[in-house]
Amino acid sequence: MPGTIANLWPQVYEGFSGVDCILHAGDLHVADVIDELETIAPTFVCVGNGDLDVQHHRLQHIWSGQLAGTAVGLIHKFPTPRRADAQRLQKKIDQYFGDDDPQVVIYGHTHLAELHQVEGKTYINPGSPTLPNNQSTRHGTVGFMEVSAGSVRVELHQITEHGLSLLAVC
Repeated sequence: MPGTIANLWPQVYEGFSGVDCILHAGDLHVADVIDELETIAPTFVCVGNGDLDVQHHRLQHIWSGQLAGTAVGLIHKFPTPRRADAQRLQKKIDQYFGDDDPQVVIYGHTHLAELHQVEGKTYINPGSPTLPNNQSTRHGTVGFMEVSAGSVRVELHQITEHGLSLLAVC
């Protein structure tokens, strides 16, 4: 949420209505966005490089946990599978998450929405709802993840004037 906008787009509130939790991969720029997201659902958030002066009790450098029995890791800066092979990705998982070994890794940093499957793991960069591709404040992207009985379905959506439009599914 760069300082040029005060609140999240209304389409984000509509899209997130009814979700069980929200995972944010950092670059909030202001702590208020955590409190806004908490009004929708429990929120887990990682510190991004754009959050140097942001203070909030919910901010963590790395988060990992189980969602519907699936190990999930949340981190801001992580190699994109577009540029890293499976061995390098696993090395970084071991470095950051240790024995947790998430099956799903959600990362940010580039603000570029991407979905990748590599050797049974899912890698998600949901992009940014307000600063896509680190370019300018405008409608960006959000991701949705449905986890059930060991299966994971991910959708990336473009925020439009009229709501959310599906970009990719994995």
